[in-house]
This record gives sequence, C-alpha cells and structure tokens, in this order.
Amino acid sequence: MFVDLISQPHYSPKKFALWNSLAFQAGCVNVGGLLACHRFVTHTTGFATHFGVEMATGNFQLALGIISVPLFFLAGSCISAFFTDRRSIRQKKPNYTILFSLMVACYGLVTMMGVNNGFGGFGSELSIADDYFLLGLLSFSSGVQNAMITSISHSVIRTTHLTGLTTDLGIGLVRIFSHQQNHSLREQELKATGMRVGIIVSFIFGSWMGASLYLKYQYYGFLVPVTISAIYLLLCLHKKPVNSKPI
Repeated sequence: MFVDLISQPHYSPKKFALWNSLAFQAGCVNVGGLLACHRFVTHTTGFATHFGVEMATGNFQLALGIISVPLFFLAGSCISAFFTDRRSIRQKKPNYTILFSLMVACYGLVTMMGVNNGFGGFGSELSIADDYFLLGLLSFSSGVQNAMITSISHSVIRTTHLTGLTTDLGIGLVRIFSHQQNHSLREQELKATGMRVGIIVSFIFGSWMGASLYLKYQYYGFLVPVTISAIYLLLCLHKKPVNSKPI
C-alpha cells in the first residue's frame, strides 16, 4: 500500500499527507533533541557552528564530539540511498520496509533508554559522555527519513529541515506573479507553494505539539515518532490483495 501511495502525483492529497506527517515527525524529533540536551539533531550547520565555538574556547574533546554527530546523519542518508536509489538504478523496487523499521527501532531505543536513565537527565546541559548516543540515534534516523523522501520526490521535497524549503518558497512566490500569462506554469507553482507552506506549518506544529509532550512526559514523547513511523511500516508490510481469476 505504501508503494501505491508514493506512486501518486507530488501534489495529490495522499502525497500531501505523507509529506506533512513526516514533516510533523521531524519537528517533533528536532524539538525532542533540543529539550533533552539543548541540540537540534537535523541542523548540520548548527553543529559546524558549535564546533567552531568549542574549538575557539579550547573545549577540544567536546568540539570533536559535536562535529562527528552529523556523520550519523550522513550514515542514515547513505543507508537510505542504498535501499532506494541504488535499487532503482538496478531496476529493483526500493525497500522502504527496512528504512521504516530502522526509524521505528531508533526512536523506540531512544524512548526505552531515556526512560531507563540511559542518557543524561532530560533537559540537562549537553554532555558528550551521556548524550552522544542519543544525538547519534536521532541524527541517523533523521538522515534515513530525509534521504528517503528526497528519493521519493526526486529531490523536490525535504522534511527534516526548513532552510532549503523556505528558499524554494520565496522563489515560488515570485514565480507565481511572474507567470501571469502562463496559466499552466502558474497553477503548478501555486500547488508547489501550497505544498511548501503545508510542510513548514506541519514541522512547526510538530515542534509545538512535541514540546508540549516532552515538557510533560520527557522521553516518552518520542513515542510520537515511533507511532508515525510504525504506521508507515505497517503500510509497507500490507500487501494489496490480488483478485483471483474466475475458474
């Protein structure tokens, strides 16, 4: 059933629901990392900035720990591409089941370890010794998701961060007014703009709802991304019934 979903046009209601639900999940995961140990897990630029600050202040061990976290995001992206793009290039079906299984496992492990004091205290200052594995798991699963959606959308959609999407939104808004005479292109840009706004709003809403849950339930809040990923995993496992031919 998931294959049927991704075969829909980019701007179809079903695809719109897919983009938005995973953007909601990304917002929830990102704010979870921020509230748990004061770091955004999908903000590679931020990690590079923090690395520079820690190097300048002489905290070399912390700096090396921080700059290595994006490697988990990269690893997740590579694994995702291995099961999607690489298989497509070889005329095989992408294996989304493995990717959603990895995401469920990562978020489930974060929840289980968090509630059993496997990381630093929720909301405490970043400690590489306590929080490195937490950041690694969240960054890895975010990399898996982002590369998977990038592959599905043919590099049109990103759901784990908003910088590129906001840039595309700005360009699209200008194009809407520039294509006044070409109704077909203008209609296409209107759909794309609606999609981008929807993803941005969903990410923000996921951050808001996620923060409300984390502040009250702490690590149990990661059950939200567990649930969303598990729903898509079940869709991947659900086989479309084949109608038997009459005898």
